[in-house]
Formats: sequence, structure tokens, C-alpha cells
Amino acid sequence: MLLIKNGHIKTMAGADIPYGCVLMGDDGKIAAVGEHLTAPEGTTVIDAGGRLVTPGCVEAHCHIGLHSAAVRWEGADYNESSNPVTPHMRAIDGIDPFDEYLRTAVEHGVTTACTGPGSANVVGGTFAAIKLVGKRVDKMVIREAVGMKCAFGENPKGAYGQNGKKTPVTRMGVAALLRELLYKTRDYLNAKEAGKNPAFDLKLEAMIPVLKKEIPLKAHAHQADDIFTAIRIAKEFDLKLTLDHCTDGSRIADELAEDGYPALVGPSFGSKSKVELKNKEFETAAKLHAAGVPIAIITDAPVLPLESLTMCAGLAASAGLPYEEAWRAITISPATYMGIADRVGSLEAGKDADAVIWNADPLTALGSALTYMTIIDGKVVYSAE
Repeated sequence: MLLIKNGHIKTMAGADIPYGCVLMGDDGKIAAVGEHLTAPEGTTVIDAGGRLVTPGCVEAHCHIGLHSAAVRWEGADYNESSNPVTPHMRAIDGIDPFDEYLRTAVEHGVTTACTGPGSANVVGGTFAAIKLVGKRVDKMVIREAVGMKCAFGENPKGAYGQNGKKTPVTRMGVAALLRELLYKTRDYLNAKEAGKNPAFDLKLEAMIPVLKKEIPLKAHAHQADDIFTAIRIAKEFDLKLTLDHCTDGSRIADELAEDGYPALVGPSFGSKSKVELKNKEFETAAKLHAAGVPIAIITDAPVLPLESLTMCAGLAASAGLPYEEAWRAITISPATYMGIADRVGSLEAGKDADAVIWNADPLTALGSALTYMTIIDGKVVYSAE
């Protein structure tokens, strides 16, 4: 067992516990969290010395492991660009656990990432939620499918419409391809449930969890009109939905609040490298939150390095997002929206024993030595000492 004592515990499940303790069991789960805990004989004790202790940070949208730090000689694995509609692609079949981005993220307090296909395709495949330490992705998986990636706007248009005028050429074409797939999936599912035994279709099988609302559509959408198209289609088919990037969110926050779909905001740092990013600003998360829109903060790594997740939360806080909400936006909120809050995102008994001990609060401090120790499944996987 492992006991962290004398830490300022930010549980993300209630009030902070100044000089509290976190007890972790040999099963990789949190056994107890409180002010004064007694550990069994033989327990490894870590004295946090008053340092901040938080859950491991959670990234809700990135491509690490599929878009490696040193791109593989045969090409990156995050866009199956042979076809604009590939829902049967699975992130777990392309993730490289030895990608150095994973290790660097762990050294900066990120312990869980939802990673998957890029945004070249109208429908790209499923994202997976993984721990960022391991040799074999099968043993790193928290949940194999947490969302079905789809994309609107410039990216699918640019990948296909400008390449020999292959569909989609327009935003109408993007929406039409997604609708067609959803209609076909609904007919296929109805036929299966009626016992008609339709011919097996791997693409449609992959979409069934979307129609059953077991996983959300994970919609890449920057521009306001694309955001509303994603919402329109989600309503048409009664789907779960996350609005990933949501760059224009601050312009339409009141409208988005009416629907209540989570906005995964970012990356807000960096250049406005395409037309859809013209309204990018650090204030977006704050304005969405103020309007009542559920939010999380993302890096879209490797667009921004995954280790910059806490910096992005800090920048959002400096631009008006309440401090506690900024912490929630990189811990319990993304875990909730991605359907993995039963495992990660807060320090509570029964959850995975993932925690970070910080030398300084990463939302208010800058530097290369902010992380003192990272713990995943009750094991120390990084120590600054």
C-alpha cells in the first residue's frame, strides 16, 4: 500500500483537505481520503510536505500515440484518409505506447488521455481512454470506445473536396455523408432488432453504440455554423454529443446553453492557422461557463504538447474562468463527459489511485519543475527526486 500524507488535497469531489492524506491499496485503487489516516504496517509513506495533491489530469481530446513525437517513416496513424467515412477505425489499433509524448505528459501530471483519429474524415472512428504508462495498449485502456469522432468544416472539405473534387466539397456534403451513415445505421439496427438478420456491415456495427447513446458523437467543430449543424444532427437522431474545440463558442454561448452539450474548449494557445480559428481567444471557456455551458479544456495534442494542459487551464483562469472550475476542466469534468468518471478525475475511495503531487500550483505558476511526483494505479511512475 501507499500513503500520501501532509498534502493539500484537492479531491475534486468536495472541499479541499489541508494537510490531508490519500491511502492507496495494492489493488491500484484509492482506499481512503481524509484528514488523518492510519496505514497498515509495511505501507510506503510519502510525505507531501504541504504540497498540492490533485487527481491525475485528464485530457478529453488528443491524438497522442497515433501522431507520434517522431512521425513514423511510413506516415502518421491518426487519419485513415482512404475514405471520408471510416467509423470502423479504432484508436486502440493504432496507438504506440512507446511514443515519447506519453512519458512527457506523465512527467507534467497528465495521467489519462482520450485519444483517437484526426479530423480529416467526416467520420473517423472511435476514441479510446487510456492511462499514459504501459507497454501494451490493451493493459492501458480504461475504456476502449469513449466517442465516435466526426468532423465539420475546413478539415474534411480540405482533405477531400480539394483533392479531385471528391465528396465532400461543401459543408452540405459533410452533413449529408454523416446523415446518410446515421440513416443506414438506424435501418440496420431496426432490422437486427426485428430478427431480419441483415448482411453484416462493420461500419454500421461501429455506429450502433452512437445510436444507442452508449457513446457520444465527438464533433470537431470550430465555426458557429458547424457547431449548430452538429447539434442539429444530434437532435435529429437523438444522440449524445460533445462539441470539440468550439472556437466560436463565446459568440454563441447563450444559444449553446439552451442545449447543454459539453464544450471541449481548445487549443486556445497558438496561432490562428486557418480561417475557422479567427475568433480563438483565452476567454472562450470563461464565457461558456458563465452562460451555463458544461466545459472541459483540451490541448488537441500534438497541436499543443499534452504537457501544456495545466498551462491551458491556467490561461483560461487568468481570462476569467473561476479557479476551481479551471481545475475541474482538466480533471473531473472531462472524465464525466467521456464516461470514465467512475475510474478517474477525482480522489475518492474506490477510484483508480492516480494522483499528482505538485511543487507549485500549475495553474498559477510556470516552470519546468512543477511536478514533484506522478502516481498511476498506486505506483510512482515519475519522481523529480
